[in-house]
Amino acid sequence: MSSLVQTIQQFVKERFESFEGSHDWFHIERVWNTAKYIQSKEGGDLEVIELAALLHDIADHKYNDGDFQKGEQVAYNLLINSRASEELASAVSKVIAIVSFKGANVADEKASLEGQIVRDADRLDAIGAIGIARAFAYGGSRNRPLYNPEIEPKLHNSKEDYYTSKSHTINHFYEKLLLLKDRMETETAKKLAEERHKVMLDFLENFKKEITII
Repeated sequence: MSSLVQTIQQFVKERFESFEGSHDWFHIERVWNTAKYIQSKEGGDLEVIELAALLHDIADHKYNDGDFQKGEQVAYNLLINSRASEELASAVSKVIAIVSFKGANVADEKASLEGQIVRDADRLDAIGAIGIARAFAYGGSRNRPLYNPEIEPKLHNSKEDYYTSKSHTINHFYEKLLLLKDRMETETAKKLAEERHKVMLDFLENFKKEITII
């Protein structure tokens, strides 16, 4: 681990330890570790990948009034102030700019290998058992209902529509989480996503059985 990565890791850990469970330090740590694992199989600039993984939620749009650009700006400034080169800070900020999901009908931005790896790592943490837990943790933090049979899922056509949606948590699986398996870009992430996707399908099947028991 480079001294810069170590500095950023400590800063991010201290900043996110008190966040709610869906986007706390442990989420960032999992994304960081997953990104390093994918990099060990796929290649890419490890320092860029580590820094982008650590900083991918530094100013997430969900906590910044839907500002999708703030994260890359905050990350760039933080890295420059931490004596990173302009080239490195720029490379990391470009990765952060493309990580977020922006709607079911919004195509992902093209990404470098480093960007693909960090985006895949973040999306892997949004699916499977941990993804289920995080979905309900986030929904609870926003006082969203678990489920409302009167509200159908919507496949959003813009990042603005996606951000302003206030649907229930079960819809989130159909509006985003079940779509992520087929958006993985690295071969390593594609393999990891298969089992996690199945875990969500099994959960939803059981959920439907339990709410229709009578």
